[in-house]
Amino acid sequence: MTNTTEADRFYWSFLLPRYWLIWLGLGLTVLPSLLPYRVLVRFGEWIGRRLYHRGGKRVDIARVNLEKCFPEKTAEEREALLQANFESVGIGLMEVVMAWWWPKSRLEKLVRFKGLEHLEGAQGKLLLILHFTTIEITGAFIALRHSLDATYREHKNPVFEYMQRKQRQRYDRQSRLLGRRDVRGMLRSLRGGRTVWYSPDQDYGPKQSVFASFFGVQAATVTGTSRMAKMGRAQVVPMVLKRLPGASGYELEVFEGWADFPEGDDQRDAERVNRYIENQVKKHPEQYMWLHRRFKTRPEGEAGFYKKAR
Repeated sequence: MTNTTEADRFYWSFLLPRYWLIWLGLGLTVLPSLLPYRVLVRFGEWIGRRLYHRGGKRVDIARVNLEKCFPEKTAEEREALLQANFESVGIGLMEVVMAWWWPKSRLEKLVRFKGLEHLEGAQGKLLLILHFTTIEITGAFIALRHSLDATYREHKNPVFEYMQRKQRQRYDRQSRLLGRRDVRGMLRSLRGGRTVWYSPDQDYGPKQSVFASFFGVQAATVTGTSRMAKMGRAQVVPMVLKRLPGASGYELEVFEGWADFPEGDDQRDAERVNRYIENQVKKHPEQYMWLHRRFKTRPEGEAGFYKKAR
């Protein structure tokens, strides 16, 4: 049985001229998918370097984030990390192509799995997935071994919306794609024993957030991890996908679930979530998505960090 919605259905109106450019753009993404993986990685790095040298708002935001999180590094070290990070962003763009168009057989050859046993059992799992630049291909790799429900950002263009749902579900037709605000849908999945993707490492504003330390900086941190685990009667299970050096592939590691979470205190829970995120980011800082305004919300009376970001 598949989980279909109106957004999953193809309509003949999608072939009208006003959508032709969308179809052309999507079709062009098939071409790089035909290239060998190592070539895609090098091409992605080249794109990332171009984005870095072009500069702009996202480069400025990432630079500010690195200044705040790595004050012990010299300016030259942080700038080298910034360029490496944008090379990683470029590779991430190529990974979208891979996730959308590669057959299972090609993906299987690139990834090794660790800790999949932590996803077993009847209890629902809140899968803690971080915003690394590998985030798009993460879902494709998980679907090779385990069924997963996920929240996502809906697109206003109906053709693109149709295609992103179709391509993200092609390895796992049992999966449910839920709108970002579909809390009830997430809870239904968790209570039904499903595994649900959850990413708590962005700034969603002061509502339903507490300030918790992240790399020594106070960051607005959603309390949703605690609430979803409690209300969904689910176990929080962390997971990380990292790129291996030398364009040799990926390692997807699932860690043991947090048996004593939530503790019942939003502040302590948020601090624990951020400590875990920080520890994972420190291992591969160049692969983290620093271009988001992680410190957008500031404590009352504190000036914003991103005034320099154009």
